[in-house]
Amino acid sequence: MGQLRFHKTLFEQLQNEILQLQGLRAPLEAAQLSVGLDRLQDAFPDRAFPQSAVHEFISCTKEAAAATTGFMAGLLAPLMHRGCCLWVSTRPHPYPPALKLFGVEPDQVIFVTARNAVEALWTIEEGLKCPTLAAVVGEVPELSFTASRRLQLAVEQSHVTGLLHRCTVQPPGIVACTARWRITPLASSAVDDLPGVGFARWQVELLKIRNGKPGTWQVQWTPQGFAVTIPEKEAPPLVIQKTG
Repeated sequence: MGQLRFHKTLFEQLQNEILQLQGLRAPLEAAQLSVGLDRLQDAFPDRAFPQSAVHEFISCTKEAAAATTGFMAGLLAPLMHRGCCLWVSTRPHPYPPALKLFGVEPDQVIFVTARNAVEALWTIEEGLKCPTLAAVVGEVPELSFTASRRLQLAVEQSHVTGLLHRCTVQPPGIVACTARWRITPLASSAVDDLPGVGFARWQVELLKIRNGKPGTWQVQWTPQGFAVTIPEKEAPPLVIQKTG
């Protein structure tokens, strides 16, 4: 009984925060969206990034997880033109001011830290049912087909877009998500031949996409947004070297 009361209270608080951020705006219908991924968007149905859908991102190392977070932030920026975002996790969230690098205003993101994976999944599902949200980012280690089906049914009704990140060494199972992505960090390119670390660069694998064309690309972040670069085979993945 106490757990049910906690969930109800949490959900009511989230609703109030979302309505305040939205200025009590009425729910919005999903419209065709370009996320600035250039020729990668040829893989999407009608070259439009699938909204009202759940996108699954999988990673199995901390480096890949960090790269995935950056790539998801780049996708969030155009999605959040419709409204605010709910970000749910059981672990520490990304540094909010750093999201501005990817065009995301941190004061438009509601961060929720769940006590465990079950609570996180419940919060993600309730967020995906809320039509005044633009997107929900959820970080959970595991996802069953049944749970993924509930999430997909929720977004089909609310028109919210879900970005679900699973960092696990276990092989991915069968889920009902519209798309499955794998993001791997690549060595960044020098900016104007200056020394130091350049902008984020990724190997982007679209492993499955409903009514689309899976494929692999290299994508770099720039001050203007995403830039699809040379084929994956021409550049090696980033090698993380440990010292000491």
